[in-house]
Amino acid sequence: MKPSGGGFDSADSRERLKEIEAQLSKPGAWDKPELLTPVLREKSALEFRLAMYEALSQAKTDVDDWLVLAQDDQGQDALEALSENLAALQKRLDETELATLLNGPDDNSAAILEIHPGAGGVDAQDWAEMLLRMYLRWAEARGFQVDELDRLYGEEAGIKSVTLQISGPYAYGLLKGEAGIHRLIRISPFDASGRRHTAFASVDVYPDIDTNIEIDIKEEDLRIDVFRASGPGGQHVNRTNSAVRITHLPTNIVVQCQNEKSQLKNKTFAMKILKARLYERELKELEASKKADYASKDAIAFGSQIRTYTLQPYRLVKDHRTSFEDSSVDAVLDGRLDEFLRATLLHAHGEKRASHGA
Repeated sequence: MKPSGGGFDSADSRERLKEIEAQLSKPGAWDKPELLTPVLREKSALEFRLAMYEALSQAKTDVDDWLVLAQDDQGQDALEALSENLAALQKRLDETELATLLNGPDDNSAAILEIHPGAGGVDAQDWAEMLLRMYLRWAEARGFQVDELDRLYGEEAGIKSVTLQISGPYAYGLLKGEAGIHRLIRISPFDASGRRHTAFASVDVYPDIDTNIEIDIKEEDLRIDVFRASGPGGQHVNRTNSAVRITHLPTNIVVQCQNEKSQLKNKTFAMKILKARLYERELKELEASKKADYASKDAIAFGSQIRTYTLQPYRLVKDHRTSFEDSSVDAVLDGRLDEFLRATLLHAHGEKRASHGA
């Protein structure tokens, strides 16, 4: 049985996986582990797709077995079991369909995700922190690793910015469609009059590029500032100038990291973020013929949102690009994002096919 899309050969994938494992077991293979990043990511991708293929094959076998049993015994138990196995097969088919869309050159990279509040004052800062929780819950449910590289706290509530590194199979491919403006409509907990407020926050997503990809960054193009890391107070306040801010003067891109106690580690992470942002910028310049959907985004305010999360006067999360919606707002904010991610990937795939056919 072959997953839909026809782009996956399990025999070839198993053979390639054996080659990689043999390569990694050779003497001296791990002398320079940083050079193995592309190989290890390919290994992870192959293992992920093989596991998906085997799960899909097993689900189909289970349905076939229950179909035979249900034909011989049409009792309630057999029919219920058949229904459950059909639902499990449909879930596997959906996952397989999603995997066929994750074929971009950087889709299997880790993701660097940034969140910034926009219009809405304290509500926007609180909303940014709610989005942070949503992505952390989503990553946790998938078993992805999350490293917080930087966080700036709001004075009254919420956050002014946060930067995460999310690692796992196809992390960037899954999350890249989350880049854009997210709008929240609710009764503000910060308004004593109990009025309804609208708050905005932006999400940026970049691939955590391999170290072997060359990004030309000249020392004279960088301004590096060090400062004391900020925090909510108490033991979290850093008393040394370990935080690092790097400004890339030609593009005016500013990145910073303050999560580590070591200034050297913070500088290393900040450079990683800068390289990812410059790489993403270069990719978008190469795709200048396409509409710059987020590279030229509007202000983080009305009319520019990709998704709206409404808590009042009704409850609904709606993606304005795909028209996909979910009334289970609490579940979405608790990390149930997969249906939105799937709809976004299908929509982007459809647009790509239409543009190629034009």
